[in-house]
Amino acid sequence: MAHTIREIAAAIGAEAAGDLDLTVARAAEPKMAAADALALAMDPKYAGGLAEGQAVAALLWAGADWQGLGLKAAIFAPRGRLAMAGLSVLFDAGPEIAAGVHVLSVVHPDAVIGAGASVGPFVTIGRGVRIGARARIASHVSVAEGAVIGEDALILQGVRIGARVTIGDRFIAQPGAVVGSDGFSFVTPEKSGVEEIRETLGERGEIRAQSWSRIHSLGGVTIGDDVELGANVCIDRGTIRDTVIGSGTKLDNLVHVGHNVQIGRDCLLCGQVGVAGSARIGDRVVLAGQCGVNDNIFVGDDVIAGGATKIFTNAPAGRVLLGYPAVKMETHVEIQKALRRLPRLAVRVGELEKTVTERLPDAG
Repeated sequence: MAHTIREIAAAIGAEAAGDLDLTVARAAEPKMAAADALALAMDPKYAGGLAEGQAVAALLWAGADWQGLGLKAAIFAPRGRLAMAGLSVLFDAGPEIAAGVHVLSVVHPDAVIGAGASVGPFVTIGRGVRIGARARIASHVSVAEGAVIGEDALILQGVRIGARVTIGDRFIAQPGAVVGSDGFSFVTPEKSGVEEIRETLGERGEIRAQSWSRIHSLGGVTIGDDVELGANVCIDRGTIRDTVIGSGTKLDNLVHVGHNVQIGRDCLLCGQVGVAGSARIGDRVVLAGQCGVNDNIFVGDDVIAGGATKIFTNAPAGRVLLGYPAVKMETHVEIQKALRRLPRLAVRVGELEKTVTERLPDAG
């Protein structure tokens, strides 16, 4: 998919110089770029790679001497990664899904599929499903009865959309994502060991055999506009009310969202994050990889939690958290400094104990 320098600059809202009619067919790292590629050198530290590659056009940092770098054309990106967002849209052709419904797919007669939609092979669409215009659905996807999906969706291979799921416009789901699975909710006839431990913080009475009874999920899942799910994301239905994912929120691969969870707008949940049932997460929250959020707590707006942080209690808005259990980031740094000092401190304490013992008068 070839584009002129002029077209690319206009698409990403950037300034350009040189031969604006020069055509490039792909983007590449500077030293790997062929003559038909746009070299990505948005920082001066990548300038050296331009001499190793063959590119004659590049995406450069603001104010770069593009002619001195031996280029015929350049696009200037004051914010490189933002420019990359627009550039990647231009060069990503997306999956090959033929227009219309593939002959090997099964669509219930009561389902409604919007104009311009593309449905690949081995897709199953259930009774009462409504899918918006221009949706693209790859192979082996299933959409259960009554689900509603908005316009311009991109649903990739093997995604499962369950019953009672409502999804907004411009939804993206990577392969293997599951939306609307049953919540992990069980109860024992008598008070369980887990309930007892929560009440006593560690003390246990009589330990006895227990069996678990399923609490079925009667709610659904509601997802806003512009939400993206990574590969193998799992979102459980609510027990009575819906599990909710706010507009603009992005979930990375292997994220698990439990039943009844409420997640706000424009949040970012990175790989292997787990959010336990009935937790509430505000807007613009960022949870780095392997973070965990306890059940029935609230994480306020604009909280940022570093990798592997475990949040067990309510977190106020704007807090930056780190550690297990989560504490303020600056507190966690001080704790780690203190931990590194412990071996030396132990040696010093041992020496002091020896000195004190030697100087004590003989008890006899």
